[in-house]
Amino acid sequence: MESKRQQKMASLLQQELAQVLQRDLPHLFGSGLAPGISEVRISPDLGVARVYLSLLLAQDAEARLTEVRENTKLIRGALGKRIGRQVRVVPELHFFHDDSAAYAARIDEVLGGLHIPPADDAPKTGEDEAPPRPKLFNNE
Repeated sequence: MESKRQQKMASLLQQELAQVLQRDLPHLFGSGLAPGISEVRISPDLGVARVYLSLLLAQDAEARLTEVRENTKLIRGALGKRIGRQVRVVPELHFFHDDSAAYAARIDEVLGGLHIPPADDAPKTGEDEAPPRPKLFNNE
């Protein structure tokens, strides 16, 4: 369970990293869109941040993730310029691909493809009828 301090730092990093990737370093991604940041998890000592990138619209997600990992030093430097006065140490950044949205879309596709026959609304005589309710109080 994360402490309040970790949660605040993770929130700050998520907001500022999004700004860095979209505004300060858009040239890293060529004509493609900058990746979205779906989650940031930070270690208890605030020294290491695990950044989960959402690369939904990218056809070559692994290549883009590799590109981000190769430029980690540049991204961390730009992040340091933005939050350098708010934190003592800019955390080390580790980037990961967040495929939870693609996984959810796949589950939705599988569930949508299931054929579930409708239930019969008409009760059958005799055996499927509900038993009478017991009386709980004298005034029922």
